[in-house]
Amino acid sequence: MDQVLFALGSHPVTLVQALAGAGALAFLLLLAVLRAVSRGARQNAEEADEQARRADELELRLADLARTQAETIGRVQSMAEVLAQRQGELARAVAERLDATTHRMGESLARSAEATHENLTKLNERLALVDQARASLGELSGQVMSLRETLSNKQARGAFGEGRLQALVADGLPRDSFAFQHTLASGRRADCAIFLPGDKRPLLVDSKFPLEAVTAFREAQTEEARKQAQARLRGDVGKHVKDIAERYLVSGETQDIALMFVPSESVYAELHEHFDEVIQQAFRARVVIVSPSLLMLAVQVVQAICKDARMREQADLIRLECGRLVDDVKRLRDRVGNLQKHFGQVNEDVAQALTSADKIARRGERIEQLEFGEAVPAQAELPELLPTPLGLRGAAE
Repeated sequence: MDQVLFALGSHPVTLVQALAGAGALAFLLLLAVLRAVSRGARQNAEEADEQARRADELELRLADLARTQAETIGRVQSMAEVLAQRQGELARAVAERLDATTHRMGESLARSAEATHENLTKLNERLALVDQARASLGELSGQVMSLRETLSNKQARGAFGEGRLQALVADGLPRDSFAFQHTLASGRRADCAIFLPGDKRPLLVDSKFPLEAVTAFREAQTEEARKQAQARLRGDVGKHVKDIAERYLVSGETQDIALMFVPSESVYAELHEHFDEVIQQAFRARVVIVSPSLLMLAVQVVQAICKDARMREQADLIRLECGRLVDDVKRLRDRVGNLQKHFGQVNEDVAQALTSADKIARRGERIEQLEFGEAVPAQAELPELLPTPLGLRGAAE
């Protein structure tokens, strides 16, 4: 039985081991066959159960279908009855609605008539307001015509421009920084003179402007008329710039530049858009053309210069007061130093007094610790008999 049949590697296989392996293999094959048979029987049983279940479901569905068909027939009959009843109710509701609609329509027509009457009344009131507005427009057109007549008149237009100039200057500068109708040494008068801080020479402003040429340029219909208006405008503005330069630019008496005030932003825009050579001519003649906005900007610059000059005038006073303040601070510092010295001396005296008090207290304690005998020596011999550490000799001294 222990006979070796073969060897697996270095392990010999005997007959008993081979028979045991064959038996185990046969047992495993038997188990596999039994499992396969059991699985097939279980699948067949499940298929039979599934077919039986499907047959039962089919019977139930057929029963439900029959019951549903019977219910549907009953519902159709009920629906027919309900439909007939609802049709009657609908007819009755339609009739009632028609009656109600007719009634409401009558009421609406009545209200519409009342609203129409009210609207007509309001319309009449608004027409009255329109008549008033038309009258106001007539008055306004009259005022516009009056303004046009004013602008067409040189003297009136000059007064208008001078009024705007005075309003802009008076609103932005202090009273002592400008003068209207300032008279020069030559006897000529400028519309406005602006005085800069630290300079006696005034900056002169002229408020006159040849508006007729600008009006002709705007109203020109043909190219020829436009060219003629352009030539006229160049000539009029150039002559006015030349007159300002001759009258208001006096060496040593006035500033090196003068301002020509144009009281209309649109006119100023026309000059810069179509007549750049006129602007350049005025610049070469040291005459600056300004609009109301530019004049306001110049006034604000002068206002800032005046404010800065006033601050510089007060700078010396501020510096003097600061010096006095520094001197007061130095004196205060010296006095505080003296006071600190006094406090130091007082602290030193108090410390010395405390030291003396401590010494007296310690000497009193030493005296209390002394043990006197029955024979008390004489007073003169006491210092020699007392021990030296007590220090009574030093205290007596």
